[in-house]
Amino acid sequence: QVQLVESGGGLVQAGGSLRLSCAASGRTFSRGAMGWFRQAPGKERESVAAISWSGYTIYYADSVKGRFTISRDNAKNTVTLQMNSLKPEDTAVYYCAADTTGKWSRVVTTYDYRGQGTQVTVSS
Repeated sequence: QVQLVESGGGLVQAGGSLRLSCAASGRTFSRGAMGWFRQAPGKERESVAAISWSGYTIYYADSVKGRFTISRDNAKNTVTLQMNSLKPEDTAVYYCAADTTGKWSRVVTTYDYRGQGTQVTVSS
């Protein structure tokens, strides 16, 4: 089992920044991809960003490209999402997810494990 705990969500004005963090514990997953997806009320889940275990392969959704940055620290079992230039349409619950298959995928919503989520609200 892998436990994922997100932190860093909150309320911010448009144009502001937030940094989400995800701490993982339990089963060793360091060779699996990690990522973030989000879900806004009434909308489908959206894969936002993903990073391979090496950090060399990274995916961003077009909607966040150039504004969000994903990174990971395998020694600390953490993954972070730096979100800049936030827009009201970024408002959603953000979930951290971890893959344990070792296969790369951009579809973060299909990863094996996910956290409980953290709310991000961007006011206009």
